[in-house]
Amino acid sequence: MPRSDRQDDRIQLLQGTLELLILRTLSWGALHGHGIAGAIQRESGNEFLVDHGSLYPALQRLERDGAVTAQWGESTTGRRARLYKLTPEGRRQLRRETTRWERILTAMRRVLKPADA
Repeated sequence: MPRSDRQDDRIQLLQGTLELLILRTLSWGALHGHGIAGAIQRESGNEFLVDHGSLYPALQRLERDGAVTAQWGESTTGRRARLYKLTPEGRRQLRRETTRWERILTAMRRVLKPADA
């Protein structure tokens, strides 16, 4: 039965993918949490909906691991917000994780669309 509500069809993020998407988003510049969630949603063509209940723990893990830093600043709407920024370690982690995901995608394509099919 087809779903009438597009939101119900959005893709659930696999464990570990949210951190990669956050790192990639922050590679474009510092953002606050709501901005990160919105950018991921836009860049995925509205396929990914980032739950704030998952976003902030992921940001805390990335900050604890030294991949991002956070400081209080002002959002684009002039409100006080915690702005997250990628660190050099975060850039290295982004490169490693991107390479790993590219390998996963290649392997998945091989399985889903074998050459002899």
